[in-house]
Amino acid sequence: MNPSPGKLLLGLGLALACVGAAMLLAERPGLWQDLWRRLPLGRLPGDIRIQRDGFSVYVPWLTCLVISIVLTLLAALFRK
Repeated sequence: MNPSPGKLLLGLGLALACVGAAMLLAERPGLWQDLWRRLPLGRLPGDIRIQRDGFSVYVPWLTCLVISIVLTLLAALFRK
């Protein structure tokens, strides 16, 4: 089943808009570091962090689960 030309053009347009927005945001120095500090990803309550003398383990399993759910929902939204 081939997608209609309208859906294809809309998808390409959205992809181009996202790439353009990312390029504009990338020009701002320090933006990604500031954004990463503000987002709780990587510091969620279910993430496992073990620190001992000379040894540390970090397993961000809840962060990975949240990202997976969001990407799955986005894929399901754009699939239809």
